[in-house]
Amino acid sequence: MTVHSVDAVPGGRVAPDSHVAGQPLIAIVGDGQLARMMQPAAAELGQSLRVLAADTAGSAAQIIPDVVIGDYTEITDLYRVAAGATAVTFDHEHVPPEHLRALQSDGVNVEPGPDALVYAQDKLAQRKKLREMGLPVPPFMAMTSPDDARECWRIMGGEVCIKACRGGYDGHGVWFPDSEGECVDLVATLLDNGTPAMAEKKVHLIRELSAMIARRPSGETALWPIAESVQHDGICWLTIAPAPDLDPALNSEAQRIATRIATELGVTGVMAVELFETIDTDGDPALIVNELAMRPHNTGHWTQDGCVTSQFEQHLRAVADMPLGSTAMTSSCTVMANVLGGHTNPDTTWSQRMVEVWTRYPEAKIHFYGKDYRPGRKIGHVNVSTPYEADRAGHVECADDVRKKAHAASHFLAHGCWPEANQE
Repeated sequence: MTVHSVDAVPGGRVAPDSHVAGQPLIAIVGDGQLARMMQPAAAELGQSLRVLAADTAGSAAQIIPDVVIGDYTEITDLYRVAAGATAVTFDHEHVPPEHLRALQSDGVNVEPGPDALVYAQDKLAQRKKLREMGLPVPPFMAMTSPDDARECWRIMGGEVCIKACRGGYDGHGVWFPDSEGECVDLVATLLDNGTPAMAEKKVHLIRELSAMIARRPSGETALWPIAESVQHDGICWLTIAPAPDLDPALNSEAQRIATRIATELGVTGVMAVELFETIDTDGDPALIVNELAMRPHNTGHWTQDGCVTSQFEQHLRAVADMPLGSTAMTSSCTVMANVLGGHTNPDTTWSQRMVEVWTRYPEAKIHFYGKDYRPGRKIGHVNVSTPYEADRAGHVECADDVRKKAHAASHFLAHGCWPEANQE
């Protein structure tokens, strides 16, 4: 195993004895909270991590000892972080696929590989592939000119969603024009700016679901229970696991879809399949695939405190081709609530707010990302599960009660005050 010295990583940082000889070294491209939350899991698995970060203040760079400072769009920086690694994996999906193919051709173990990852990077390619596989997707069209926008508005009866094909996340890169003129102008602007775009028909959804699966290169897969995702302004606000009152047939179908995508595309590591629950033309419940994410995902954060094996541990097991862990739930219900920066930053410190939350809800598990305040920014999340004592006694606390606690805790962490009773 190759271990970089400080001098070998210009601008980076490597602590002495960052890596144990003979143990897996996983290189992560990206320095966000997903990479950060892999670190505790890696330590317990006997693995060590190296991260490619924009700077040492990044969320993951704060706690991972081996940091390579660089740019994920620069092939030389990717080679630097990959040197001596058992596998290279990702905190995000924005690495140029041609760079990943170059790494592969030089013998670097890239997990997931670019042939799979492209379907999480490019929404139009994803839609075409899923349609080819016969999986449920909304009607869609590539936008190559303003005339395409006019045609799609007519064909879809004005129920149009415009998406940037690459780079969108948390509601960014998604638009819902209110008129044909607005739709045409939007597409024209995107194309003029060099942004490839697509259109699809808006889905009249009942709710959003998340099917989380892990797959290792040797083919073993493991599914977590299907969860419900509650969105505000395109950003995940709450995740409830398992999804309350989910029709057993839809549950099986969601798991079938996730397993087929992971298997046929050769996905490795953790993948989230975001789904819309809707009603088909016969009035029956149905599913439509919304997005794919080939990495740990916001809708899987609940697994940290609600499952035997979290998505972060499972991802590291999978990319190192180690046996996958149990995905059994450890309580009857777990709710994750994101902590999103409010309009103003509270006067109290984060630590003070944590103490207040734990005083009221000692069962709350708070996960902090090491990020400064910014309105709307994800700065942490809270997991709350049904108390063990309640489950054991047969008095299972309902999802609504757990949800209220998780929401109240996240609200206090974000705003420094408790929500009004009717907001919980």
